[in-house]
Amino acid sequence: MSTATSQTVSTRRQIPDRLGTPLKRLLGSWEVLLFGVAVAIFIANSLASPYFLDAWNLSDATFNFTEKAMIAFAMALLIIAGEIDLSVAAIIALASTAMGYAAQMGVGAPGLVAIGIGTGLACGAFNGLMIAGLKLPSIVVTIGTMSLFRGISYIVLGDQAYGKYPADFAYFGQGYVFWVFSFEFVLFLVMAGLFAILLHKTNFGRHVYVIGNNPLAARFSGIPVERVKFILFLLTGLMSGIAAVCLTSRLGSTRPSIAQGWELEVVTMVVLGGVSILGGAGTIAGVVIAAFVMGLVTFGLGLLNVPGIVMSIFIGLLLIVTIALPIIGRRIKQARTAR
Repeated sequence: MSTATSQTVSTRRQIPDRLGTPLKRLLGSWEVLLFGVAVAIFIANSLASPYFLDAWNLSDATFNFTEKAMIAFAMALLIIAGEIDLSVAAIIALASTAMGYAAQMGVGAPGLVAIGIGTGLACGAFNGLMIAGLKLPSIVVTIGTMSLFRGISYIVLGDQAYGKYPADFAYFGQGYVFWVFSFEFVLFLVMAGLFAILLHKTNFGRHVYVIGNNPLAARFSGIPVERVKFILFLLTGLMSGIAAVCLTSRLGSTRPSIAQGWELEVVTMVVLGGVSILGGAGTIAGVVIAAFVMGLVTFGLGLLNVPGIVMSIFIGLLLIVTIALPIIGRRIKQARTAR
């Protein structure tokens, strides 16, 4: 073969690396951009309030997001798989009600934890059976169970509250493992690591991505789609039960309105973390950074005495923007390609 022919073959076999080097891909990732936003918010808060940089104040700031973030880890997997669960806050209310009722009967802290987690798992299993078993739309089912679970709490409690919890139960929401590191924050870090391994390092995680991208192709590939979705709803119920234990322990009381509106904040946290609302894409690292961003924003606004309704407006706008921007960007890119 001549030299010219060899060069031609070599040229034809070259595939241009349009994605760039690994460093360029990293610097251009959503997670790095979000991390930069978190740093900017941290600096702005430290300049806006002299109380922000206090170690114990920063520790208190973690309570703004740890419970929601633990649910968000499971919700991220669910949304990546193309499903959603809007009943998570209602599951917290029902689990907290069950724990409160048991506490009035004299059940100790270990039993209350088991009841809270068990109630969350039962609610997750119910959602999973409706969606994976009967193949009903998840958004319709979980809107229904959102009303069902919280409605049961209102029927049991009415306008009253449970508050006679054992003293040792307070550790789960108010205790500290070391110095300013609360039990909740340490649990949040542990859960982040476990869900990162589950999603990014196991066959189950790969199945979640495949289902989110193309559920029909996943079925033809031999992936048990319904079983995976059922497990994902179980995980969401489990994390809601754990969040119920931590929140109830931290507040020291149970009301039917507990965790009202948390489903919006959890979904916002997931989408802000780079998880595609259409499914098939996202990382746990992005959700972790998004949790810190939302926690820093709400805590900073709280130090500046900004009313809670303003924070709700901000979260709603944040959800709209984070959903709309990728879609608008994709349409602009498609329009340019068509030209």
